[in-house]
Amino acid sequence: MKERLEKSGYEVTFLEVLPDVREAIKDTLKKLVREDRVNLILVSGGTGLGPNDVTPEATLEVIERRIPGMEEAMRRASFERTPHAILSRAVVGSAGRTLIVNLPGSPTGAVENLEVVQPSLEHALELLNGGTPDP
Repeated sequence: MKERLEKSGYEVTFLEVLPDVREAIKDTLKKLVREDRVNLILVSGGTGLGPNDVTPEATLEVIERRIPGMEEAMRRASFERTPHAILSRAVVGSAGRTLIVNLPGSPTGAVENLEVVQPSLEHALELLNGGTPDP
């Protein structure tokens, strides 16, 4: 994901592996949004049905508005590759001027899902930062 983003002109300023602990994920997201004022946060992993999969719950505690179209597009594209994609609970939403995207934990799945939403990222970030919608 990092390589793909950097090749597309994004600056990756933070990369960390966190434990599957809801509070740790939530606190890190809040810090990145409020203190570090990061524009885009991609979280990989923890979106399944396992007992330690708590990323969506942590994300929901931080975001102010969901962006279901992005969630649906990722699931639809993943479903074309595997029927298990319908089990994804990935969340996408905004908190202030930050866009937060949950991606699958597998490196291949994360990149594939990033490819689905990437064409909309720049416009979404522009809108969150005061840009005007398309006419």
